[in-house]
Amino acid sequence: MTRAIATINLKGGVGKTTTTAALGEIMAATFGQRVLLVDLDPQTNLTTMMLGERRWQDLNEAGLTLASLFLEAVEPMGMSFDVEKAIQANASPVGAVRSLDLLASSLDLMEIQEGLSYRQYAEPDSTRPVDVLRTAIEPVMDRYDYVLIDCPPNLGMLTRNGLRLADGYIIPTIPDILSTYGIPQLQSRIADFSTRTGHPLKELGLVITKYRSASNVHRSIIAQLQRDEHIANVVPAWIPEGNQISSAADNVDYRTLRGKYGKHLDELTQMTEDVLLNSKVLL
Repeated sequence: MTRAIATINLKGGVGKTTTTAALGEIMAATFGQRVLLVDLDPQTNLTTMMLGERRWQDLNEAGLTLASLFLEAVEPMGMSFDVEKAIQANASPVGAVRSLDLLASSLDLMEIQEGLSYRQYAEPDSTRPVDVLRTAIEPVMDRYDYVLIDCPPNLGMLTRNGLRLADGYIIPTIPDILSTYGIPQLQSRIADFSTRTGHPLKELGLVITKYRSASNVHRSIIAQLQRDEHIANVVPAWIPEGNQISSAADNVDYRTLRGKYGKHLDELTQMTEDVLLNSKVLL
């Protein structure tokens, strides 16, 4: 059984992409899962983190990013998207990580998303624009235990495609006022989308990122989130703020996960285990 999980927050800079990458790498290397990363964010951070900028440019020029898939939906006479060729096998720069594949993003998705949104408006009786990603990936889904979808920090058509594919979602957040302010709105809009499309989506939990143990504000907001009856779960492993986690976003070859994430690997592994357990219960 394949489980698909979207990573989403309307606030940028909360560690969303780093969380997605760490989840994928630890699921694959430590827990023996077959994982597909799907980078829907036009900023391409997950893609360049995994593959490096040079390899991403080669893929983009060859039409082997998700931009080609969505362009084909907007302009049916365009280049035909081949998901088999587009999937980048063993995408992690960590030598110890195997069975982690990637579908790459592209900066071109920024403009293409506008065409998808217009098509949805022009054809209100059609749900096809939100099914583009799911239709393309379904033929290869059974190869994987988990599909992790890195969504843009908005609820545009690309994110809706990610939610349409997903069975559940996590919300990475810094425990501060600005990062958590929009969580109720995000939950509400995802619930509305789920109802409109008839596609169930389970909230797997909030992942606390960039945590500062010396911050009274951080501790206070985490306590508030834990008491909030509208939040399904606050993952008990809080990912600390640290230079090693920040530098993990660079495309550097590492031999091991410990070499990449350093002393924070323990918290990241605990976070991954909690997400795995929740997904097996809820999805």
